[in-house]
Order: sequence, then C-alpha cells, then structure tokens
Amino acid sequence: MPDCGSISPDIQMRNVYIFTLRSFTIACRGPSQLRFAYSQIDSAMNVFEIFSQYGDALACGLMESLRLALIVWTAGLSIGTLFGALGARFPRLFGMPLAVCAFILSGVPVIVFLFWLHYPVQSMMNVVIDPFITASVTLAIINVFAVSEIVRRVLRDFPEQYMIAAKVCGLGRLQTFTQIQFPLIFRQILPGLLMTQVGMLQATLFASLISVDEIFRTAQRINATVYRPVEIYTSLGILFLIVCLPLNGVAIWLRNKYTRDLSEK
Repeated sequence: MPDCGSISPDIQMRNVYIFTLRSFTIACRGPSQLRFAYSQIDSAMNVFEIFSQYGDALACGLMESLRLALIVWTAGLSIGTLFGALGARFPRLFGMPLAVCAFILSGVPVIVFLFWLHYPVQSMMNVVIDPFITASVTLAIINVFAVSEIVRRVLRDFPEQYMIAAKVCGLGRLQTFTQIQFPLIFRQILPGLLMTQVGMLQATLFASLISVDEIFRTAQRINATVYRPVEIYTSLGILFLIVCLPLNGVAIWLRNKYTRDLSEK
C-alpha cells in the first residue's frame, strides 16, 4: 500500500532547496525576473517526474475518488433502477414526482447542491457530518434521479407489440421478461448508464472543495509543494483520460451497435 501521508526525504530536501532559492530570487531580483527563475529552477521536472515522485500520493487520491464513485454508482444504479421501474409502472404516483425532481435537480449546479448540503443544511440541523459522507450523499442523489429517468423512459417507451407477440407464442411472464423484455431494455439503457456513471466519476472532483482527499485535492497539495501547475494538472488530465476514455468509447460502441428505435411506426 502506498504511503499517502508522507513524502520521501530526498523530495523534501529538494522542495526546501526550491523554496529557499525562490525566496532569495524574490528578494534579490524582484517580481520581473521571477518567472525566468522558476523556469530555470524547475526545468527538469516534467509530467513523467511528477508521476515518478508523487505517484503514491496520486494513487491514493485516485483510490479515494474511486471509492467515492463506487458508493455513488452502487446507490444510483440500485435505487435509481428501482425508482425508474416504479415510475414506469405507476406513472401518476411515482412517475410524475420523479420527473419533477429530476427536472429541478438538472437546473441546480452540482457544486451549489454540494455546498448547500455541506453548510446550510448541517447548520439548520445543528450537526457536523463527515465531508466524504456529504459528498457521497450529494452525488448519489443526483445519480439516483439521473438513472431513474433513463430507466423510466425506456420502460415507458417499450413497444406493446413485443408483449402481444410473446403471448401469441405462448410465453409466460417470466419467459417474456428474461427472453424479450430484459435483453432489449438492457441494450437500450446500457450506453446511457455508462456515460452517466463516467460523469459521476468526474463529478467527484467537486468533493475536494469540501476537504475530501480525492485526487484533485491531492494534486492541489502537490502543486502547493512544487508549484508546477502545468505538469501536475496535465498528469491529472492523463489519469482521467486513462480511466474515463475507455468507458466513453465502450458506451459509444454499445450505443451504435445495440441501441435501436423500438417505437411503433
């Protein structure tokens, strides 16, 4: 397991040297030549060195982001699928309230909703909740309603002629569901669900704003130590490309290959 809370002595000595030399540069040369001094001092540090020297810290931050995302994914897919099925089965009782809540949430930025649950709500309730739990609940709520709308719409638009054909062929309810409904519905919702979950993973970055030690906050701490924003945030972008780009590619491939217009025409 990587050590998330410490930096090696060699790196510490290097950072002390950089800080001292920068301070001397500010005092002796003035702000006009500061940028040149920075480039001379840190010219050797590039993206690969960021990964080499701070790989353990970035790995810890990435694992924290994935742990947060796993909670959000589990809650969203399980509860959202249930809500979507109930909304399709009972349009007036569940469908309309779900659609209204999803519509309202779509108009509220994630960061605003997160800060609202982190500060005003806890202040009104006179409680202090761990920021990780607050971020998990916030993103899970958003994911639940996003998934429920995807599932509800697909179930609502499922063509009735498939069910009629199953009855004519003598298939029971279980056979109809396992052999006709589920395969078609799964193909329809899978691409949208994948892309939504990728968006939830990317939204975990907002958790850094309420002091959750996920990967973006880790990158900020590293940048505060060595002040190499270009290299550090490029490294962060590369990590997210490695994780998210294959999932987006799979979602697009599944959508093009399996998603069809099942409406009656």
